[in-house]
Amino acid sequence: MRWLREGGWYLVLDVVTLGIGSPIPFAHAAVRLKRPLAFVWPVLYAAAVVALLVAVEPSETRTDNTVGGLIIGLMVVAFCHLLWVRRQVWPATRAPVDPAMAEALAAREKRAQARRIVAEDPALARELKIGRPDLDPPFDDGGLVDLGGAPAGTIAQVCAIDPDLADQIVRTREARPFDTLEDVFTWADIPYAQWERIRDRAVVVR
Repeated sequence: MRWLREGGWYLVLDVVTLGIGSPIPFAHAAVRLKRPLAFVWPVLYAAAVVALLVAVEPSETRTDNTVGGLIIGLMVVAFCHLLWVRRQVWPATRAPVDPAMAEALAAREKRAQARRIVAEDPALARELKIGRPDLDPPFDDGGLVDLGGAPAGTIAQVCAIDPDLADQIVRTREARPFDTLEDVFTWADIPYAQWERIRDRAVVVR
């Protein structure tokens, strides 16, 4: 079983031996982790086991209940500690990210970066041709389009909108150039249902 191979035997050994065998999985974990502190664990638990074995010897001042409590205590403490140690030695593997999702998220981050450039340094945005895929830009903006300069065909393609609506945007800017993205929605009479679609991909480079 995979669970046993990946540290499950730590817990089984601890329970089956009532904590007496607990130094063994701690020693194994120390070798795997190669951390200085990890090598202290088997020493401490070995010392606890020795102390427990001494306690098991008959004594007039010690009852069976006391010995049983010590055994259970060692087993429980070691078990809880081994649960944590096992996760250190065999950390949970993350589910692989779907390539399409990873690509979409990366493009979204690039668009956010490009928008910051447009807002903070318009001259650089023009030099990098942000929002102008029709001009073979040297910078990957994640799929933006400049509504203030890109041709209608490019606007329609990037924003995934009807070509007639893209033509309407171009006619509006020719009559009254856009200063901000909000100007587009105010002046171009764009249906509200298209706003979010356009916002996701559009910028206005001044």
